[in-house]
Amino acid sequence: MSTAIDDNLWSAVGDPTRRRMLDLLLAEGGGTATTLSDRLPVTRQAVAKHLGVLDRVGLVHMMPAGRERRYEVDEAQLARAVAQLSAVGATWDARLRRIKRIAEQIQRSKQG
Repeated sequence: MSTAIDDNLWSAVGDPTRRRMLDLLLAEGGGTATTLSDRLPVTRQAVAKHLGVLDRVGLVHMMPAGRERRYEVDEAQLARAVAQLSAVGATWDARLRRIKRIAEQIQRSKQG
Protein backbone atom coordinates (compact mmCIF):
# COMPACT_ATOMS: atom_id res chain seq x y z
CA MET A 1 0.00 0.00 0.00
CA SER A 2 1.48 3.34 -1.05
CA THR A 3 1.75 6.07 1.54
CA ALA A 4 2.74 8.79 -0.94
CA ILE A 5 0.71 11.88 -0.17
CA ASP A 6 -2.24 12.41 -2.51
CA ASP A 7 -3.15 16.12 -2.46
CA ASN A 8 -6.50 15.55 -4.17
CA LEU A 9 -7.47 12.95 -1.60
CA TRP A 10 -6.52 15.23 1.30
CA SER A 11 -8.25 18.19 -0.27
CA ALA A 12 -11.40 16.08 -0.45
CA VAL A 13 -11.26 14.95 3.18
CA GLY A 14 -10.14 18.37 4.37
CA ASP A 15 -13.75 19.54 4.37
CA PRO A 16 -15.63 18.82 7.61
CA THR A 17 -18.93 18.22 5.81
CA ARG A 18 -17.34 15.56 3.61
CA ARG A 19 -15.75 13.89 6.65
CA ARG A 20 -19.15 13.81 8.35
CA MET A 21 -20.65 12.33 5.18
CA LEU A 22 -18.02 9.58 5.20
CA ASP A 23 -18.84 8.89 8.86
CA LEU A 24 -22.55 8.60 8.05
CA LEU A 25 -21.96 6.40 5.01
CA LEU A 26 -19.74 4.08 7.04
CA ALA A 27 -22.17 3.91 9.95
CA GLU A 28 -25.18 3.27 7.74
CA GLY A 29 -23.56 1.11 5.07
CA GLY A 30 -24.24 3.69 2.38
CA GLY A 31 -26.79 6.30 1.47
CA THR A 32 -28.15 8.71 -1.08
CA ALA A 33 -27.83 12.48 -1.38
CA THR A 34 -31.37 12.71 -0.01
CA THR A 35 -30.78 10.52 3.05
CA LEU A 36 -27.52 12.33 3.80
CA SER A 37 -29.08 15.79 3.43
CA ASP A 38 -31.66 14.79 6.05
CA ARG A 39 -28.80 14.27 8.53
CA LEU A 40 -26.61 17.25 7.57
CA PRO A 41 -27.05 21.02 7.79
CA VAL A 42 -26.67 21.44 4.01
CA THR A 43 -28.98 21.12 1.03
CA ARG A 44 -29.39 17.99 -1.05
CA GLN A 45 -27.66 19.79 -3.94
CA ALA A 46 -24.67 20.60 -1.73
CA VAL A 47 -24.52 16.98 -0.58
CA ALA A 48 -24.57 15.83 -4.23
CA LYS A 49 -21.63 18.13 -5.01
CA HIS A 50 -19.68 16.85 -1.99
CA LEU A 51 -20.40 13.26 -3.04
CA GLY A 52 -19.06 14.10 -6.49
CA VAL A 53 -15.77 15.25 -4.94
CA LEU A 54 -15.53 12.09 -2.84
CA ASP A 55 -16.33 9.97 -5.89
CA ARG A 56 -13.62 11.64 -8.01
CA VAL A 57 -10.94 10.73 -5.46
CA GLY A 58 -12.30 7.22 -5.11
CA LEU A 59 -13.47 7.42 -1.50
CA VAL A 60 -17.03 6.54 -2.47
CA HIS A 61 -18.61 4.59 -5.30
CA MET A 62 -21.99 5.34 -6.81
CA MET A 63 -24.54 2.70 -7.75
CA PRO A 64 -27.90 3.45 -9.35
CA ALA A 65 -30.81 2.74 -6.99
CA GLY A 66 -34.05 3.42 -8.82
CA ARG A 67 -34.30 7.16 -9.41
CA GLU A 68 -31.49 7.93 -7.00
CA ARG A 69 -27.82 7.16 -6.73
CA ARG A 70 -26.59 5.20 -3.74
CA TYR A 71 -23.11 5.86 -2.42
CA GLU A 72 -20.89 3.54 -0.41
CA VAL A 73 -17.43 4.11 1.01
CA ASP A 74 -14.55 2.42 -0.80
CA GLU A 75 -12.83 0.84 2.18
CA ALA A 76 -9.56 0.20 0.31
CA GLN A 77 -9.25 3.87 -0.61
CA LEU A 78 -10.19 4.87 2.93
CA ALA A 79 -7.46 2.55 4.25
CA ARG A 80 -5.03 4.28 1.88
CA ALA A 81 -6.07 7.64 3.32
CA VAL A 82 -5.56 6.35 6.86
CA ALA A 83 -2.11 5.03 5.93
CA GLN A 84 -1.20 8.43 4.51
CA LEU A 85 -2.37 10.16 7.67
CA SER A 86 -0.36 7.74 9.80
CA ALA A 87 2.75 8.39 7.69
CA VAL A 88 2.33 12.15 8.00
CA GLY A 89 1.75 11.81 11.75
CA ALA A 90 4.90 9.70 12.16
CA THR A 91 6.94 12.25 10.20
CA TRP A 92 5.70 15.10 12.38
CA ASP A 93 6.29 13.09 15.56
CA ALA A 94 9.92 12.59 14.50
CA ARG A 95 10.30 16.31 13.71
CA LEU A 96 8.84 17.30 17.06
CA ARG A 97 11.17 14.90 18.89
CA ARG A 98 14.15 16.53 17.13
CA ILE A 99 12.91 20.01 18.03
CA LYS A 100 12.48 18.93 21.65
CA ARG A 101 16.04 17.54 21.76
CA ILE A 102 17.44 20.77 20.30
CA ALA A 103 15.45 22.88 22.76
CA GLU A 104 16.67 20.73 25.66
CA GLN A 105 20.28 21.06 24.46
CA ILE A 106 19.91 24.84 24.26
CA GLN A 107 18.37 24.91 27.72
CA ARG A 108 21.21 22.80 29.16
CA SER A 109 23.87 24.97 27.52
CA LYS A 110 22.27 28.11 29.06
CA GLN A 111 22.21 26.48 32.49
CA GLY A 112 25.69 25.07 32.47
